[in-house]
Amino acid sequence: MSTESSNNRLLRCGAVGVGRMGQHHARVYAQMEGVELVGVVDANFDRAKEIAEKFGCRAFATEEELLAAGVDAVSIAVPTTFHLKSAKPFLEAGVACLIEKPLAQSADEAQQIKQIAEAHEACLMVGHIERFNPIMRAMQKATEGTGEPITPSFIEVHRVSPMSFRSMDIGVVMDMMIHDLDVVLMLMGGREPDEVQASGVAVVSEFEDLCNARLVWNRPEEEGGGQCVANVTASRLAMKTERVTRITGENGYIKIDYAAKTGTLIRKNANEIQMREVREQLRSGADLTDMDWTELVNIEPLEIDGGEPIVKEIEAFLDAVRSGQSPAINAEAGFANVRTAERIVAAIAVSVGNQAAAALS
Repeated sequence: MSTESSNNRLLRCGAVGVGRMGQHHARVYAQMEGVELVGVVDANFDRAKEIAEKFGCRAFATEEELLAAGVDAVSIAVPTTFHLKSAKPFLEAGVACLIEKPLAQSADEAQQIKQIAEAHEACLMVGHIERFNPIMRAMQKATEGTGEPITPSFIEVHRVSPMSFRSMDIGVVMDMMIHDLDVVLMLMGGREPDEVQASGVAVVSEFEDLCNARLVWNRPEEEGGGQCVANVTASRLAMKTERVTRITGENGYIKIDYAAKTGTLIRKNANEIQMREVREQLRSGADLTDMDWTELVNIEPLEIDGGEPIVKEIEAFLDAVRSGQSPAINAEAGFANVRTAERIVAAIAVSVGNQAAAALS
C-alpha cells in the first residue's frame, strides 16, 4: 500500500468505556472525516446502547465483541484500574490504542501495557489532553523558532477544584496532578526528576485528596548545569477551580491559565541595553521607585486558537496510526508520568510516617 493511500484510508474505530470522557471520544470518531465509528463498549450495556444509538453505531458488551467486528483503532476510557484488562486484547491483535490518562494505576501495569504494545507493534498513545489545550499549543508556537527557548529554572503549578466524587478509585496525584506531571516532564525533555518530596492529606476518600510535591532536576554540565525545581499542588478539596502554571527561566517567564485559556509570555532580553543601565543605576544607589519595571521586558499575550482539545488529541492519534510514526505522547512518556506519580505517592507515605514518628517522640 502506498504512503498516500495509507494516509487517506478509512479507519474503523471504537470506544471502550463511554462515560463522562469516553462519550466524547465516540462523538469525535462519529463526526470525523475518514473515520467510521464501528461501535462502543461499556460495562453498563444500557449506556452502551444509548451512546450507540446517539452516534449511529453498534453497542457491544465486551472488548472481544468489538475486536471481532473489526477495528483499526480504539479509545480506552474505562476506569484506570481496568486499563490493562481492556487494552490487552486490542494491543495483542495489533490494534492501535489511545488510553485515557493515566496509562495505568501503577508503574508495573504501565510497563506491562508498554511491553504488550511493543511486542505486537501496536500504536499506543496516552490521552494527556492538556498537551492539546489551546493555551499549550499557543505556548509551543510562541517559543518555537525564536532562537531563545525558555529553559525552566522554576515551575509552579496549581490545579485545584471542588470535590466532584469522580475517579474516587485513585488519589488526587493520579487523578489530577498527572496532567501537570505530563507537561512538566515534557518541558524537561521527558526526564524524570532526580529528587521527589511530597506531602498529602486524605480527607474524604481513602487516598490523598490534596498533595504538594517538590520535584528537582539536576542538569548535566553539557546542558549548562544548575537545577530546575517544580512545585506542584493538586487538590480536589478547593472552594473554586484553578488551573495555572508558571514557568520561570533565565531569559523569560510564561504564565498559563488552562481554565481561562489565557497566557502571557515575558521575554527578559527584549530591552537588554536598558536592563544593563538599570543595573548600573541600582549599583550606584539611584532611586528608581517611580520606574515602571514592565518597560524593561517584552510582554506578549499568547495567541489562542479555537480548536477543541479532544479533537486535536484524536487527530494526533490517528495521524500516528496512519503514518506509523511514534504518537505525540507515547508509551514511554505515559510510563514516566505514572512512575513519577507513584514516587510522589510513596513520598507522601514517608512524610506521614515521619510526622507520626515526630508526634511520638
